[in-house]
Amino acid sequence: MTDEPSVTIIGLGSMGQALANACLAAGHRTTVWNRTPAKADALVARGATRAATVSDALWASDLVILCVLDYDAVDELLAPNADMLKGRVLVNLTNGRPEQARRTGAWVTAQGAEYLDGGIMAIPSMIGKPEGFILYSGSSAAFDRCRAALEVLAVPTFVGEDAGLAALNDLALLSGMYGIFAGARHATALIGPERAAEFTTSLLIPWLQAMANVLAPSSAEREAGDIPSEESPLDMQATALANIVQGSRSEGVGIDLLTHLLTPMRDIIAAGEGDALSDLVGLIEKEIRS
Repeated sequence: MTDEPSVTIIGLGSMGQALANACLAAGHRTTVWNRTPAKADALVARGATRAATVSDALWASDLVILCVLDYDAVDELLAPNADMLKGRVLVNLTNGRPEQARRTGAWVTAQGAEYLDGGIMAIPSMIGKPEGFILYSGSSAAFDRCRAALEVLAVPTFVGEDAGLAALNDLALLSGMYGIFAGARHATALIGPERAAEFTTSLLIPWLQAMANVLAPSSAEREAGDIPSEESPLDMQATALANIVQGSRSEGVGIDLLTHLLTPMRDIIAAGEGDALSDLVGLIEKEIRS
């Protein structure tokens, strides 16, 4: 698998296409399958082999990478072809939940195959480039054996034998990302469309980068009691959050953009430092639900 790598890619959406192109660029013998055969045309022109059926695709390679819409699609593709899995390594890069990954991993293992679940921390244009990485969990033996083949896709990061850990870390990282996106969207809404581009480039991105650099050490040190509360006192945060809410209202910024403030608001209230925020939290939640 490492001397003359061969790999099958099942699922040729934008991410599957990127994965297959990375394999071809690395010189891997690449077999592809997609429900809509025409999606493989450009890959076949580059040297990929088009499989006529899922069974043929599984048969073609010892390393099979699955990248489809959801776990219903995974089940639909694999269940009728269970007898083709024995002796293979199945790498499932379909986004899902930890319990889905564990269930699928147990089923695949019962068919005599090795299973790796994966979380792709990249967009398609980052595949094959050093800035992207993919989380893997499941069989450590399979990961070690296939690592050279997986490295052509993105930096491989193994997070544990529990097949659900890649999905768990994936969802946690995406949660952080979407929180940033929500905050950034709210920030640019406050600034207004005319100034949003300059504001984002010159102020917002540098500010977020600076905060990201101190996030991990500050939280760890604060838990250990190494950072004095005066550095970022809760009453100051409570005032700032309240001002964001009230200032947004006065600027006509939609209430739906305030959802990312609920967690820090609740944390401050729970600490007994922001009682004045209680009504604001209730108001935001009520309007979001309506």
